[in-house]
Amino acid sequence: MSKPKVLVREEIAEPGVRLLQERFDVDVDGDSELADRIADYDAIVIRSATKLTGDLIDRATKLKVIGRAGVGVDNVDVDAATRRGIVVANAPESTVVSAAEHTIGLLVALARNIPQAHAALKQGRWERKTYGGVELAAKTLGVLGFGRIGQQVARRAAGLGMRVVAYDPFVTSERFRELGVERLETPDEVYATADFLTLHLPLTPETTRSVDASAFAKMRDGVHLVNAARGELVDEDALLDALRRGKVAGAALDVFSAEPYSGPLLELDNVVVTPHLAASTEEAQDRAGVIIAEQVVAALEGGLVTNAVNIPVIGAEDLEALGAYIPLSAKLGRLAMELAEGRVDELRFTYFGGLSQYDTRLLTVAALNGAFQGRSDQPVNYVNAPLVAAERGVEVREERRRSSRDFTNLVRVEAISGGKQVRVAGTTLGNENRQWLVSALGFELDMELSPLLVFFRYDDVPGVIGRVGTLFGDAGINIANMTVSRTRRGGKALMALSIDQPAPPELVARLRADVDDARFISLE
Repeated sequence: MSKPKVLVREEIAEPGVRLLQERFDVDVDGDSELADRIADYDAIVIRSATKLTGDLIDRATKLKVIGRAGVGVDNVDVDAATRRGIVVANAPESTVVSAAEHTIGLLVALARNIPQAHAALKQGRWERKTYGGVELAAKTLGVLGFGRIGQQVARRAAGLGMRVVAYDPFVTSERFRELGVERLETPDEVYATADFLTLHLPLTPETTRSVDASAFAKMRDGVHLVNAARGELVDEDALLDALRRGKVAGAALDVFSAEPYSGPLLELDNVVVTPHLAASTEEAQDRAGVIIAEQVVAALEGGLVTNAVNIPVIGAEDLEALGAYIPLSAKLGRLAMELAEGRVDELRFTYFGGLSQYDTRLLTVAALNGAFQGRSDQPVNYVNAPLVAAERGVEVREERRRSSRDFTNLVRVEAISGGKQVRVAGTTLGNENRQWLVSALGFELDMELSPLLVFFRYDDVPGVIGRVGTLFGDAGINIANMTVSRTRRGGKALMALSIDQPAPPELVARLRADVDDARFISLE
């Protein structure tokens, strides 16, 4: 029987190549026309230069796994690979240490003006007074985003004698205590406290350009900023202005909104820059090559692909029984986390009816994947979601119950924090497996899960439904579906809506002023 064939399209560490060669027929070839050869291989290993488009993947009739020796998979059409049953794996752990160390390097360079002093001396100028700098010991480092890299930076900063404060609503207080870091409740509190500020946030619509003129105004005078995460987190025009005015004493930047960067920040003497080097160490690159080789071996030999970024391969029988509940669980996990506003100590998943007869861990992973999307400094997938929960100190419980009062199958997700509980439940209906929400926030409901949902809790009095409908109509927002539930006559009621487009800020503010509680949820 012939061995599987693997194409190493871009250079990876030699130990990774040897690991593959011990088990498979391996071609190391970065020059031939890929479209003509990809059909010959069971696996392909790439870095960032190779673009695996849907067209190329469609040609890859034997391909079982794509290995990306690095973090991102933007150069792979993951949806096309998933449709073909091809596992896409990456190496997200490979750069954590390198990124944390580079951040600390920038921090020290910024505090002591090392690059500027180096350049001056190289040019023959001995300028001790100009580049004296400040000590880091006893200074406060503010960390925005307390995921794996942020936590590693905090460990190293503590070793320098710094006081560390951090903000991350998705990491539990216990995790902060374990690392000796003070948890602050808002970014504004970090801005008001930090002498040095380092960014480790995920890039989402909410965080994009969030470090803007308003944020700089809230910071301490003479603050120092380090960004080795994502350039788009910072409004570069606002940073430029803050640096020129002296509001920000200095900035150290490894990333920019557009790269290669050649803009005006390079002209300022109080800006330290590197060309996106945080992950560029020999160890990180070697680690990425070995990790991805291990992932390819697991995929081709039937092992656990721990870094898969798409749905892992499962047995046909389980997939037939659970398949429709995978996306439902992901949406319910996302909905529960949104309604709990992201702060949870425990996530509890209960599966009722026929689902209880199967290994429901896949559904739990799907729900965790939904819960932590956009809440981590790393891409969250169906395999690493449990690790993301553990890193944040979130306890995960799974229960199965054979009977369900009203439904053949039911998925329930509970987000628990500080003794308070948010519970949502759903099922699928019809031959098309439509995803149905049957309860939320203590009320029974009956509506289809949609990308844009709105929940109102209010006093059960006449006129509320009409007033809400009028406000949405006046704003030009179409209500696709509505359902209303109450606990008892004259008590509290819950109105749930699905809408066709996001509500504008003025409508959100108006509605929140009219009811006890208004939640605008995007499941997209």
